[in-house]
Amino acid sequence: MTTTPLRLGFAGTPEFAATILAGLIASEHQIAVVYSQPDRPTGRGRKIVPGPVKVLAEKHGLPIEQPKSLRSSAAREHLASYQLDALIVAAYGLLLPESILQTPRLGCINVHASILPRWRGAAPIERAILAGDSETGVAIMQMDKGLDTGPVFMSTRTPIERTTTASELHKTLAEQGSQALLEVLGDLEQRTTAPQNDALATLAPKISPADSQIDFSASASRAEAQVRALAHRQPPVLARTLDDGQIVHLRCLAVRAIEGGAGQPQDTEPGEMLRPNKKTALLQFAGGQLELQRLSLSIGKGKAMAISDALNGYAHIFEQGSRWRPTQ
Repeated sequence: MTTTPLRLGFAGTPEFAATILAGLIASEHQIAVVYSQPDRPTGRGRKIVPGPVKVLAEKHGLPIEQPKSLRSSAAREHLASYQLDALIVAAYGLLLPESILQTPRLGCINVHASILPRWRGAAPIERAILAGDSETGVAIMQMDKGLDTGPVFMSTRTPIERTTTASELHKTLAEQGSQALLEVLGDLEQRTTAPQNDALATLAPKISPADSQIDFSASASRAEAQVRALAHRQPPVLARTLDDGQIVHLRCLAVRAIEGGAGQPQDTEPGEMLRPNKKTALLQFAGGQLELQRLSLSIGKGKAMAISDALNGYAHIFEQGSRWRPTQ
């Protein structure tokens, strides 16, 4: 731990960032100001709700700034007025111009949820799962004007198991990032950095509706990865039309891929529902089958439920041989 506490600013918005901020608050360092994105409408009611970082900052009585942009000279001057040693950034969601990066005495330090240079960008956790990576981690990086291109102070590593979800990784990496950041801050002025190898860089763009699109002509394992990566924010949705013309939407929240699809009828086609017993529902893919484990239905008021409860209450939705299609 450092013998001289640092005067820090913090910039972040979601739960991942709140975990990082909580570690700083519990440390010997001084938090002079917290930056977070403006409050936005969320949920079905579109109610304006503050983000987790703002909620935590308010709880501890920290000054909060919520500018829509940091590109103006006034924004830079306002940040300079806090006389920061460093600005810590974690999942902030706004680009920091070069003038802002140069304002704190020791610059800006980013807590990034990947082993850089792999997965530079907005959605590193989800992209790692979608790509089938066997591990990921956190990089503590000195920010420069590029997109997550700055030199790295240190990195941590954690495995991605076949069952690991993005929600689980967010929690694990936030905790790792908090500990790693405090280690870096303990000797920040003496600690060296290592440049990234740009030749090994991959990009992690924001998640789009296309990323949630299930492809029955592909493998069930691919669909399983999509659910593990996206169920917490933009779960894949399937639909079927009932005999009376009603369209039912099914949100996939937890699934398991069954490789090979052994035991299915010879004439089974991709997108077809299979019911091997009263407690199980499978979807046929060109490569294997997907076992539904947890889901929500448009006719069930969107309530998340286990497949056993769905089969008990809505057995007619999961008829043997019914045909399903992807939707956005």
